[in-house]
Amino acid sequence: MMHHKMNQPGKRLGEVGLGGLGHMAVLFGKAFGLHVTVFSTSISKKEEALNQLGADSFVLSTDEQQMEALTRSLDFIVDSASGEHSFDLYISLLKTWLWLATQMKSNSVLLPFHLTVADESMRSVSGSWTGGIRQTQEMLDFCAVHKIYPRIEIIPIQYAYEAVDRMIKNDVKYRFVIDIENSLK
Repeated sequence: MMHHKMNQPGKRLGEVGLGGLGHMAVLFGKAFGLHVTVFSTSISKKEEALNQLGADSFVLSTDEQQMEALTRSLDFIVDSASGEHSFDLYISLLKTWLWLATQMKSNSVLLPFHLTVADESMRSVSGSWTGGIRQTQEMLDFCAVHKIYPRIEIIPIQYAYEAVDRMIKNDVKYRFVIDIENSLK
């Protein structure tokens, strides 16, 4: 987000997907002073997006009227949704010359990329690998100052198969963390 200059207070961020990465994008966006809109196909995520994570608005991405109302209104979009979905729903929401950061998946591998959409809008789509040690330390320092912590569920290693089943059912808020030390006692 820093690489794409998403730390500009007052700008508008759209977050697609409210899972392990998505909830962190909402927290970072709010800490950067952005107006954050969460997009989801599930209305059940509205309450947590607005009341637990502090998003400013929630849009059901399957509602054509809600989506159309936001045409060319967003400065940035972070797409962290793991399911297959079309970029077409979101590209039109971006103002010109701004960024959509996403994960591209090819054979289950995340690929960094950059693409300029071939039309007069000059919108760009971009992705990147994880930052290095310096960027990771800056992120951790920022998290400490702004009290940004991931929402996790700590589990013993013996619960791993059940955790996978729950992940498939979207029944995790927002990441499982295996407690190796206590699992081996």
